[in-house]
Amino acid sequence: MANQLLFYKSAVPLSSEEHRDFSVRTDGTYGFADTVNSVPIVAAEFRPAASDCAIVFAGEGDTVFPVVILGLQESENLYVDADKSWNGRYVPAFVRRYPFVFATGEDENSFTLCIDTEYEGLNSDNEGERLFDSRGERSSYLEGILGFAKDYQAQFVRTQTFCKRLSELELLEPMQAQYRTPAGDTGRLNGFSAVNREKLKALSGETIEQMLQTDELELLFVHLQSLSNLQPLAERVETKSEQLN
Repeated sequence: MANQLLFYKSAVPLSSEEHRDFSVRTDGTYGFADTVNSVPIVAAEFRPAASDCAIVFAGEGDTVFPVVILGLQESENLYVDADKSWNGRYVPAFVRRYPFVFATGEDENSFTLCIDTEYEGLNSDNEGERLFDSRGERSSYLEGILGFAKDYQAQFVRTQTFCKRLSELELLEPMQAQYRTPAGDTGRLNGFSAVNREKLKALSGETIEQMLQTDELELLFVHLQSLSNLQPLAERVETKSEQLN
């Protein structure tokens, strides 16, 4: 959970000069995320992600951020099948935006759209969606990507504010989750935090009202409910093992 860029290998700023003749070919597969056992999500994703993922919090202090757990072991993603398709109900935006990502400027207020040059779908053979037209102007595809990235960044900032409040209220605590696979193997998942229910109940009425008005209280309830998806995650272990064998 420590590597913020995860499956990005060589993200460089997009340039109409450097990438004018490049296109992006997408085939709807997610092999690039096959070895990632968690990815960040933003507040707007809590409800759809909770349909079949466990939402927890990674990091400490100012770096706390919500993530969805995708695997029980390091370098394991149980939501990516052997054919590289995604078997979950919801694909996190962090995964969907690949191979694009925003880089923050030195003033932390400016952003540059980057692309992972190691992405296998990036090509100069005119396969897929062009990034720029013959005049060097952004294509409609790239404009759509830029809009998506801007929306994601806005939600990222909102989520940072949400996490800051959780830290200030000291609602988070380290958590361990025990699981059992269909084969009878047991294990323990740790290295993340969850909301302490008793501390949540002890909040003042004024604080509860504030969090209700900002929808933060709903986010906490969704997070707590999503933890019930940890055991179903363990049941995916046998399915993926059968696919690989």
